[in-house]
Amino acid sequence: MSSRLRLVAGADGRLAGAATALSFDAFFQEHAQQLFRRMCLVTGDRGEAEEILQDAFLSLYERWDRVASMDDPVGYLYRTAFNRWKRRSRRAARELRTLTGAVDRRDEFAGVDQRDALDRGLAALTPRQRAAIVLTEMLGYTSPEAAELLSVRDVTVRSLASQGRATLRTVLGGDDG
Repeated sequence: MSSRLRLVAGADGRLAGAATALSFDAFFQEHAQQLFRRMCLVTGDRGEAEEILQDAFLSLYERWDRVASMDDPVGYLYRTAFNRWKRRSRRAARELRTLTGAVDRRDEFAGVDQRDALDRGLAALTPRQRAAIVLTEMLGYTSPEAAELLSVRDVTVRSLASQGRATLRTVLGGDDG
């Protein structure tokens, strides 16, 4: 166990420190649930969110000796997860173009009015708008931080979020979304 690195949360809540020792297992325990919830919001599908979470953590595990010494391993985790999501989305879009017929999607939160409204609103957005809204409005990232996670310019994030808010107002009947 002495060969493991430890990460320490700084004043801003981000993990820092190459010189400290937290195991990968502890890092996983601390961040898995939160990443899962966020990926559920982005993907709209618990199964896909779980797969992205597993892929992202597997990627970090394979590189843990380098990742643990990064200034912001949590940021690297989220960047990895969002990159996986973008790749999967592009692949799924290609596959959908070749399929005929609709996909039956069941809403696991059908009995909850607020969740249903949120699901309907997020489903009306493009994947890029949804990611921008989730990152900036729901998770509190700044435009530059969200831009880094999505590998776009911050002005693009602001534009996508603005378009997404307009769509949400329309879908949700004039609410701010």
